[in-house]
Amino acid sequence: MASRIKLTAARTIRRAFSCSAGLPRNARYSRKQASPSRNTNGKVTDDDGGNLKGYLDTVRDIMRMPATTADPRIPSMLVTADECAAKFTKPPRNVTMLVRDFISDSLYNPAYGYFSKQALIFSPRKEFVFSKFRDCADFLKTMGVEYQEMESELDDVRNIPRQLWHTPTEILKPWYGYSIAQHIIKQFKADSARQRSEEPLTIYEMGGGNGTLMINILDYIRDNEPAIYSSMEYNLIEISTKLAKQQLRQQARQGKAPHTNAHVINKSIFDWDIRVERPCFFVAMEVIDNFAHDVVRYGFDTGEPYQAFVRVYDDGEFEEFYQQVSDPLIADYLGARASLKGPAYHTPAIPPELYRSIRAKFPFSPNLTKSEFIPTQAFQFCRVLDKYFPRHRLVLSDFHELPDTVPGAVDAPVVQTRFGGAMVPCETYLVQPGWFDIFFPTNFELLKQIYDHVCQRGSVPETGMSGSRVCTQREFAKANADLGKTQTRSGENPMLDFYENTKFLLS
Repeated sequence: MASRIKLTAARTIRRAFSCSAGLPRNARYSRKQASPSRNTNGKVTDDDGGNLKGYLDTVRDIMRMPATTADPRIPSMLVTADECAAKFTKPPRNVTMLVRDFISDSLYNPAYGYFSKQALIFSPRKEFVFSKFRDCADFLKTMGVEYQEMESELDDVRNIPRQLWHTPTEILKPWYGYSIAQHIIKQFKADSARQRSEEPLTIYEMGGGNGTLMINILDYIRDNEPAIYSSMEYNLIEISTKLAKQQLRQQARQGKAPHTNAHVINKSIFDWDIRVERPCFFVAMEVIDNFAHDVVRYGFDTGEPYQAFVRVYDDGEFEEFYQQVSDPLIADYLGARASLKGPAYHTPAIPPELYRSIRAKFPFSPNLTKSEFIPTQAFQFCRVLDKYFPRHRLVLSDFHELPDTVPGAVDAPVVQTRFGGAMVPCETYLVQPGWFDIFFPTNFELLKQIYDHVCQRGSVPETGMSGSRVCTQREFAKANADLGKTQTRSGENPMLDFYENTKFLLS
């Protein structure tokens, strides 16, 4: 029988409020933030202008709660995120699931998931004219005013703390989308010339948000490459029904003719079952940060991996416990990572052997290392690309670094919610499903190796598909963007200076 190691979590509602109400980072760093209200003394306040007395009273009430009433004798059913989506309309209890299923259920469950009810994407009412701004600070000030106005409107009509977050696609529109289109067109023309092919351009996009990127890419190609546009096809794959409807509404926007060659497919990429044999581009912008991860810890003496489970008790309390790895996806990922060509990957979760040998001689030495979040869904995504899109070229961008991650773990996520107009980061992923955004930084250099390994890039010369490459947002913009359109009067340029914590993976 597999060994079982328990790490009992604190009471759920305490976990949800054991957060530090820090100020949000600006747009230069991270997309996922809200602007807090401030009084004349510079203190963070509630929406009504009062202080944080209500919040502190809530915390005190929580701390006075009695000890947990969870009954460990009640049987716990092992479930997956897909089973939760099919069976439950509210977060289930007396269940056990892998960490990736717990996170996926928290984010994507159609009845109570975060993206089903909480997330809203900030989209400026009009495109910004960057030449009118003195510098980046002036631009941020203007954007912040519009951001707060939209946030206040939401608070006025909804008695729930919805989160707004922004993306480069929205705040730099249409120029950011045009830069993606320019990259695709250059690569498409080079491929067509090399292979002497007349196959039409086909684009698949995953997780298209409001649909802005789709529209900007199609507008650019229609206006600048009408011959390519006339035969091209654009397919947007969207798991969220709410966002899929928003993307369809974008097609009927006023003032411009709809793109009849665009299609929205309301489906998870992990449910994709159609093999696309023709060459295509696959676009994924700021999507994989919300791909669920698993958690593993390693035997302190042996380095043997143990997989984490989350048990939800009858009173809503969470417990994290570990067993020897038996899940096929976790085992396959760890196996693939261990077999990568080039320098071997050594997880930071396992300390050096000398340290471990010395530490073992002390009393109360641990039997497991600290936790490591491993990107099993990103690994699964690579498999989907390899199996169903064998001739694709990838255009993927996301965060390689994030502030306020869960402490004490390798590649840990940011877990945050909005409270009193401010973003509140939390110190655990064990929070009430549906009310918290959970998103991860990506180790792009490791992802590149995994992607090349799974999709066999660089090993099949006759396909014309070489290995992938990683570049920064600045490098990508310099190669593809019309930088004059986003330059302020001082010469500062948000296209180059913002989102410094993002990278691209291109193939």
